[in-house]
Amino acid sequence: MTEDLDHRFSSLTWEQIKILDQVLSEVIPIHGRGNFPTLDVKLKDVIHVVKEQLTEKQISVRDIRLNGSTASHILVEQNGTSYKDLDIIFGVELPSELEFQVVKEAVLNCLLDFLPKCVNKEKMTAQTMKDAYVQKMVKVSTNYDRWSLISLSNNSGKNVELKFVNSLRRQFEFSVDSFQITLDSILNVYKATDCKLTEDSHLTVIAESMYGDFNEAMYHLRYKLISTRNPEEIRGGGLLKYSNLLVRDFKPADKDEIKSLERYMCSRFFIDFPDVAEQQRKIESYLRNHFIGEEKSKYDYLMTLRRVVKRSTVCLMGYERRQTLNMITILALKVLGEQNIIPNAANVTCYYQPAPYISNSNFSNYYIASGQPPVFYQPYPFHIQIQSDMV
Repeated sequence: MTEDLDHRFSSLTWEQIKILDQVLSEVIPIHGRGNFPTLDVKLKDVIHVVKEQLTEKQISVRDIRLNGSTASHILVEQNGTSYKDLDIIFGVELPSELEFQVVKEAVLNCLLDFLPKCVNKEKMTAQTMKDAYVQKMVKVSTNYDRWSLISLSNNSGKNVELKFVNSLRRQFEFSVDSFQITLDSILNVYKATDCKLTEDSHLTVIAESMYGDFNEAMYHLRYKLISTRNPEEIRGGGLLKYSNLLVRDFKPADKDEIKSLERYMCSRFFIDFPDVAEQQRKIESYLRNHFIGEEKSKYDYLMTLRRVVKRSTVCLMGYERRQTLNMITILALKVLGEQNIIPNAANVTCYYQPAPYISNSNFSNYYIASGQPPVFYQPYPFHIQIQSDMV
């Protein structure tokens, strides 16, 4: 890989371009709800149709980029990094609410082009396509951030995520997911029907690290190191992603600095999600979206998250902290239950509320084995405590 003039950028090698071509040309199923048919699409075709629709609607597209874990996979395939979502960024102008609506309708109308020929498209509306194929939609419109996201459903977790960005202050969480690959040059090759993608094409594809230093970020990616800047700027502090990296055998690049960064991550997470019910919903959503097909890793992830919260949370009262730790513990035990795995009982203590008749002085119909001390029940509220050697 050759370094460009700016330390943020670098050109892809031919081997990396071939991997990029494979990703863009792979057939991805977009699964419909109910009786709606599955749409078999190629990422390069989706990008092409969406761009054409936007251009027709007078929405100017500055550039198109492949973002996040998929870009990281293309740059360093051999270190075992996997990718889930196919995250595409369209650089567009979104000056008003009207443009947000135009982008949304353009994407939903594009899906009609991928329906099987046997389907009667005349009765299909944008709302119908949204209900059938869209997993989630997000719109952010503030003084600093203006962008929208449309995520198309895939049952194996490989969602096609189309992000339309006017402005976005923070475009990465950690250095290893900070890469963006500009696709315009390779898309132009696809558009020219008489042009084949070969090494003789002398194609130049540029990658950029939003972290700042491309070579440093590549070093972190190659050797599975964790580094970030100002995690307090990230919604949720990057706490859930950080725990995910840890459970996938990534190590802190700086062991002393990470202690401070963990405190910032936890603080921002609890600022954004102050209520324990909100925290639980966020964690459960993260598990659903990032551990499809990896059910056995969920328990390790939750216990890793619990460990980080326990050692690095300084912004909560003792009671609030215990509430959060108990919630994560219960989620972890629930995961074990779903997998029919019994944890080591020597490390788990359960306190529970016995049936009312146990404390009734008239109730004495229970048997005490010979030589064993009697068991006295006390009415404790339900609580689970995991000893320190488990976490």
